[in-house]
Amino acid sequence: MSLRTTSGSPNVAARVLMAGAIVTLMAGLFDFSHPANARNAGSGDGAAVAPLFASDSVMTVTIEAPLTTLMRDRPNEEYLDGTFGFAGDDGKMQTVDLRIRTRGEYRRKKKHCDFAPIRLNFRTEQLRDTVLAGQDKLKLVTHCRTKKKPQYEQLLLREFLAYRMLNVITEKSFRVRLLRITYIDTEGGDPIRTFGFVIEDNDAVAARNGMVSIKTRKISGDDLDRTQQNLLHVFQYMIGNTEYSMFVGEPDDNCCHNIDLMSAEAGPPLTPVAYDFDFAGIVDAPYAEPNPRYGFKNVRRRLYKGRCKNNELLPDTIRRFIDGKEAIYSLIEKIEPLSSKSKRSVVRYLNGFYRHVSQAKSVNKRLVRRCKDSPRS
Repeated sequence: MSLRTTSGSPNVAARVLMAGAIVTLMAGLFDFSHPANARNAGSGDGAAVAPLFASDSVMTVTIEAPLTTLMRDRPNEEYLDGTFGFAGDDGKMQTVDLRIRTRGEYRRKKKHCDFAPIRLNFRTEQLRDTVLAGQDKLKLVTHCRTKKKPQYEQLLLREFLAYRMLNVITEKSFRVRLLRITYIDTEGGDPIRTFGFVIEDNDAVAARNGMVSIKTRKISGDDLDRTQQNLLHVFQYMIGNTEYSMFVGEPDDNCCHNIDLMSAEAGPPLTPVAYDFDFAGIVDAPYAEPNPRYGFKNVRRRLYKGRCKNNELLPDTIRRFIDGKEAIYSLIEKIEPLSSKSKRSVVRYLNGFYRHVSQAKSVNKRLVRRCKDSPRS
């Protein structure tokens, strides 16, 4: 008996299953055989990739600042003075002025992280003709807990991997650069040597894709680009993340929750671009708590939040994930600091996703029938 959607329309899941059989037809159009192909592909009418995010190598840096004060006071607006040392293309260390403050919401709270995320603020004129050329302010994702650094470094690397996976699937995503950081506290104490990563500025993402960033408090259910919306819902399902909304922002803040909006028209259709994946099941951070509205015991459980009106797009959407499967798995091995234990955990989690989307019955059960009619979901 053929499966039907809840609305009685022809079975979307069966069409998804057919996608696997025609992957080769797409290969000539979208070559995802190597992560760099998707990572370095441009939109054709956008700005060039900044040097900082054009390389996948781990960058060695030193941050020297009053870290005791920074992590005690956790300023969200006021900057402290410091310096930023980094290895240039010739391998020689260069040092520039830096202003630094903490950032974020959840991870900025001391009860969650003893080492909060950081905002780096550079003097742009000092960065000319360096790998940092074109940068101004950058978000730095930190290791969160120094006392449990080995464990939390792995969580950071898993979140970094999630960003890189999304780069494989779509250019409309934030690029990231992994850093090997030495933190030097000018107020005393031993240096901290660990990993972190910086995230591309949202205006740079928009420029690469021939768009501009959009700031708005409220959008309607039909304002979003349906293709990108559906793609992100499937991606969030793949990594097991429910901590986002494409329609609702935090109180007294712009739309949306862990989603930035961009547009080529300075208005609808708006392109959603996702960030902040530390609550995802693929990361499995100890502090991550499932949203109580879903009744989950842990964040490893997946939930599809896609809209029912976009079910017709699922076959093409899932085909993109099938096309990118080899490149996604290859990323896991290419991130050398990722431990064998983390790699095995990530592979097992991804295997579950690809089992779900390769079988018509599973697609119908886990995605098609789980879709949301309300755009506020």
